[in-house]
Amino acid sequence: MPQPPTPEVRLLAVAQVAEILGLSVDEVMDLVTEGQLRGMRVGSPARWRIDEASVADYLDDKAEEARRMALWRQSSTASFPELWGTGAIRNSD
Repeated sequence: MPQPPTPEVRLLAVAQVAEILGLSVDEVMDLVTEGQLRGMRVGSPARWRIDEASVADYLDDKAEEARRMALWRQSSTASFPELWGTGAIRNSD
């Protein structure tokens, strides 16, 4: 059984999250259905609300993904001596 929201939980409307992330409402709903954002239907009539903390977690995950991709691209252009710390450096800055 899901836990009721605690006072620390802040719920945002889908349109607010779309504005924060620079996405469309449909794209935000896709993120909810994929489980990348935590959402729930509340009220009468029921409307989707998204946990603000899950938006922060999503942004953190995307920043980490971008950091790792940058490191991956950087490593693919490095020479073996650069990686091992010995020998001549091929592409010095």
